[in-house]
Amino acid sequence: MSAPSTLETHGWTAQPRDVSAFLGDKQDLKAPEPQTVASIALPSTPLAKAVLDYAKKELREETFNHSMRVYYYGKAIQTHLTPTHPLPVSDETYLLTCLLHDIGTTDKHLPATLMSFEFYGGYLALDLLKKDLRAPVEQAESVAEAIIRHQDLGVSGKISSLGLLIQLATIFDNMGGNAELVHKGTIEDVVRHYPRRKWSGCFAATIRRENGLKPWAHTTALGEEAFPAGVENNALMAPYDD
Repeated sequence: MSAPSTLETHGWTAQPRDVSAFLGDKQDLKAPEPQTVASIALPSTPLAKAVLDYAKKELREETFNHSMRVYYYGKAIQTHLTPTHPLPVSDETYLLTCLLHDIGTTDKHLPATLMSFEFYGGYLALDLLKKDLRAPVEQAESVAEAIIRHQDLGVSGKISSLGLLIQLATIFDNMGGNAELVHKGTIEDVVRHYPRRKWSGCFAATIRRENGLKPWAHTTALGEEAFPAGVENNALMAPYDD
């Protein structure tokens, strides 16, 4: 088997933007196996450590825990899908995206710009990775694009593997979407390590705050009230929210 290209390593493989089209009828998918935090590798490169330290400093605990859950759920989904629906991207590039995907929602950044939080967050991540931490251009730009598009749900066109993977993982943690892709045992172990701390209500409040500050925000494309209500009523994660 040939080594993955640089573009593939950083998640630049085109995938259908329509998750249903990507997954097909799901008949070729086996039931997911339980995975644990201990069984899923966490990158320990200097770049990964630098961004992990940055995220711990910049994000409130609830958002940091969500970011880490998104990493572990995404890795569980990626592993489960690989035999039939591969989403190629390195662990390091995916971790950077998870840690930075909500950087635009912080109390410092959300009111500091007229831009939607995903777009501003993408530019913040690009500056951090490309200018401050000297990450490869292909990696920094892939992370930025995935952050900008992580709420770009829809049925037409394409998206990168990295973009689709973080969409699957964030919608799973925020709304319980595609619940059949992750074993209940995986959820229980991830939540033990990174508790939700009433995340459903916390994130719904953030959505409403942005929509109040910026009535044009991109989040409104998911339903100005339907989206925060869907987050609040995440039945899959309700047992773990306290």
